[in-house]
Amino acid sequence: MKWTEPRQIARLISAVEDGRPGHEEQLKELFYQTGQAHVIGVTGPPGAGKSSLTDKLAKYYVDQGKRVGIIAVDPTSPFSGGSILGDRIRMNDLTTNPNVFIRSMGTRGHLGGLASSTHLVKQILDGAGADIIFIETVGVGQSEVEIVQAADTVLMVMVPGLGDDIQSMKAGIMEIGDVFAINKADLPGADRAKIDIQNMLTFQPEKDWLPLVQMVSVKENTGIEELAKAIEMHRSFLNEEDRLAIRRKRNTRNELIDLLYDKLYRRLVTQGNFERYLEQIVEKTLDPYSAIDKLLEDLRSENEND
Repeated sequence: MKWTEPRQIARLISAVEDGRPGHEEQLKELFYQTGQAHVIGVTGPPGAGKSSLTDKLAKYYVDQGKRVGIIAVDPTSPFSGGSILGDRIRMNDLTTNPNVFIRSMGTRGHLGGLASSTHLVKQILDGAGADIIFIETVGVGQSEVEIVQAADTVLMVMVPGLGDDIQSMKAGIMEIGDVFAINKADLPGADRAKIDIQNMLTFQPEKDWLPLVQMVSVKENTGIEELAKAIEMHRSFLNEEDRLAIRRKRNTRNELIDLLYDKLYRRLVTQGNFERYLEQIVEKTLDPYSAIDKLLEDLRSENEND
């Protein structure tokens, strides 16, 4: 699969999202072509301008001759199961660019900020030849720390006016950022926001990398190049002393667990006895813990018969 075949890329992503069988062979082949793309996770509070900033950064990288993939994770409609924000609509300037591939994905009930198939879509874009991959999350919350498990560099987008909210943000959220972008730097309070964030970062547990804080304004198109350079500085840092390999090993471990969980989940839930055990639990003739043991035993028996 090549970057110049966007329809094939889109079809494979749809198959992965829908859980349709028959796509694993393609994923197996693509896997050996992955590892070249730099993956940037973009997160931050709602209204911070994550999509607009991603759009500006993507344009910057395209102008540098890079191929850019954008995975925009949207909230999912509880009725249709589809994504309801439609980030591709906000990025109309990029949709016709042959060096950009944009995909909006619904969380589909996934508790965190990432859709459950995000890791696989990242692998597809990487294997197809992307140089840079952005993963933009729904918002920010304690569950949002899972972006760390998917990205090489985490870009935390903030805005002026958060004030005390910065101080009250959970430590785990502040710790995940490798680079901080203060968007809407043309607004009053931007300088104060930068100082607040820098002060808070000094109280974080000591680590090798001190997160960079960059002022940007999507509206005035300022600070974008400087932000890209800050991201590149973090990338260079990761390339020293095998830090990137260590981070990716951790990420791969989590991805492997997710794949294992997903495959077991599908096998167990599609078993003929699942609904029967469910009815027994509802009728209080079987407890959930014994039902799980029975499902696992059924799976073992099924494998032995195969």
